[in-house]
Amino acid sequence: MVDLIEIRKTVGSRIADPMVGVLSQSGIKPNALTLASLVPSIAAAYFIGTGHFLLGGALVLVSGLLDLLDGALARFTKQATKFGAILDSTVDRVSEAAIFCGLLIWYVPKGAVLEAGAILAALIGSFLVSYIRARAEGLGLECQVGLFTRAERVIVLAIGLLVNQVFIALWVLIVFVYITIAQRLLYLWKQRNF
Repeated sequence: MVDLIEIRKTVGSRIADPMVGVLSQSGIKPNALTLASLVPSIAAAYFIGTGHFLLGGALVLVSGLLDLLDGALARFTKQATKFGAILDSTVDRVSEAAIFCGLLIWYVPKGAVLEAGAILAALIGSFLVSYIRARAEGLGLECQVGLFTRAERVIVLAIGLLVNQVFIALWVLIVFVYITIAQRLLYLWKQRNF
């Protein structure tokens, strides 16, 4: 069976490693990079909300790249802290919420009830995927299993925006985030001796 965790780490390091050396020389702090990732997310939400999906999708990718780099920079410069991890998770949730809110701002005035429902289902599912992992780790358990972590969610949503197929992207997200929720709960249930 394919080890998704190892694939994610390999792909992530191939993207981040060339840039982390440069960033470490610049003196930028990982937490500053984390906060900076909010700027393209909020800009993406604005452009998505005004129907500029192509620009919004590009900004979602920029924000996702910054999110990848902040952790890599923290590890490379040995500045990883518990507060940094909490800040990163918090900013990730704000970024996701902003983007989904941008979609709601675009679809709700059009009376697009199905799209609005899909947006809410995807948002709730995305938050639950992250919540289950955070809650498990708060109890001292590892929980990195599952098909759709934040990276996959960012990529699918960005592609949907870039090719103007948001509704399809939302349904892909819905299916796979709820599969991931089930995977994580089943994984933790199998360890129920905790």
